[in-house]
Amino acid sequence: MAQKRPLKVAIIGAGMSGLCMAARLQDAGIDSFTIFEKADDVGGTWRDNTYPGLACDVPSRYYSYSFRPNPNWSHLLPPGPEIQAYFRQVADERGIRPHIRFGADVTSARYDDGQWRLSTADGEEMFDVLVTATGVLRVPRYPAIAGQETFAGPAFHSSQWDHSISLRDKRVGLIGTGSTGVQITAELGGKVRELKVFQRTAQWIFPSPNLRYSALTRAALRRWPKLNGLAYRFWGSSMRFTLGRAPIRPGFQRRLLQALCRWNLRLSVRDPQLRAKLTPKDQPLCKRIILAGHFYRSVRQPGVEVITDAIDHVEPGGVVTVDGTLHELDLLVYATGFDARAYVRPLEVIGEGGLTLDEAWADGPMAYRSVAVPRFPNLFMLMGPHSPIGNQSLVPIAEDQANYAMWWIKQLRDGHILAAAPTEVATKEYNESMKAAMPQTIWVTGCSSWYLGKDGLPELFPWTPETHRELLRQPELDDFDVRTA
Repeated sequence: MAQKRPLKVAIIGAGMSGLCMAARLQDAGIDSFTIFEKADDVGGTWRDNTYPGLACDVPSRYYSYSFRPNPNWSHLLPPGPEIQAYFRQVADERGIRPHIRFGADVTSARYDDGQWRLSTADGEEMFDVLVTATGVLRVPRYPAIAGQETFAGPAFHSSQWDHSISLRDKRVGLIGTGSTGVQITAELGGKVRELKVFQRTAQWIFPSPNLRYSALTRAALRRWPKLNGLAYRFWGSSMRFTLGRAPIRPGFQRRLLQALCRWNLRLSVRDPQLRAKLTPKDQPLCKRIILAGHFYRSVRQPGVEVITDAIDHVEPGGVVTVDGTLHELDLLVYATGFDARAYVRPLEVIGEGGLTLDEAWADGPMAYRSVAVPRFPNLFMLMGPHSPIGNQSLVPIAEDQANYAMWWIKQLRDGHILAAAPTEVATKEYNESMKAAMPQTIWVTGCSSWYLGKDGLPELFPWTPETHRELLRQPELDDFDVRTA
């Protein structure tokens, strides 16, 4: 009979997926894990992003762990501060904080003689299993605009918001109209002296009034906990049936969501000139769908101007567009997104034979079923390459990936195996099948988005969320190089 052995697990990142992995380890009776978090608190993106109007674009009931419902959400779409408070509460309730090393930035992870050697400023430490939970949109991306450093006023990325600055009396310049830019515009329009929105490409906006939950609803959910489970399943099914299918294949779901986006613009913006500015050239859903209940109302407020001329340069007094106009500003905000292909970088990950992850990904990030990489044994990625992040809540994705990692971790703990990594053949076949399926998706219909990789194909999952869950339900042992004692 195989004997259980002590197992040390390293988790990099204390955001949503890192806390999920920790909870799954606890459920399996594994308490010998360490979370390395370079910041000073849990929460990941919800800790870092605090800009005005921040909210999740997934219903709050479904942006929760299945094992820890939250009956106290205030809105249909949860505000950012509430999400951060929720993750803090989970970390406290589960007793995860003692396992977290805050301020610990892992600089390298090397697979060495059957273990992972992690290096931080405090030295090196060996672990049997490495789980990366570093998030999807984490590394801020700035545009290459001449003269940025010369701007005389405050300037910062949306993920590094300076709350010490009063906004009401300011002429604010906002570069970017993705999800973040739309939320900031919706919140600040009409509330600051001037708001100049520099738009490179227009975005389709899905109508989504953010309804407030009543005190009676919250009380009922606290009184009868089973109602939380019903709400979780309802919103999960609703997302999978609509957004889970619409971008993937043609059908009435796609036609319905596209029609709602078009009618939202037509009915909300009657000024033909402004509507022309806000009308995208691509199809709805080709880029990440944006949910904003009052964006169109905000851009019609006095003092709000949508500028479609390209930016030529920045100078001390403001932004100059290619037509030669100086747009005078007191504050400049870059809502220009993140490096969607950073994954674990700048962490250096070195597998067998000295192979680095950067070398393995020379042609673009790729993984086996979004969670593992050939020649990197006992390494599991949460939110790894081609996770279904374009049409699903990230929380159930993290749970499915953590459960898959747990299957292997239990095999290691119980002494059945010493190491496992997917084969290069299986990984290549899996990625080729994804490429073959990609043309059926709407993401390849001609828009330019952060979804697209070096080969011009989206780095997304080209099938339904149910398919991703099924692929992670049980490992295909023939797809793995497995080493036993």
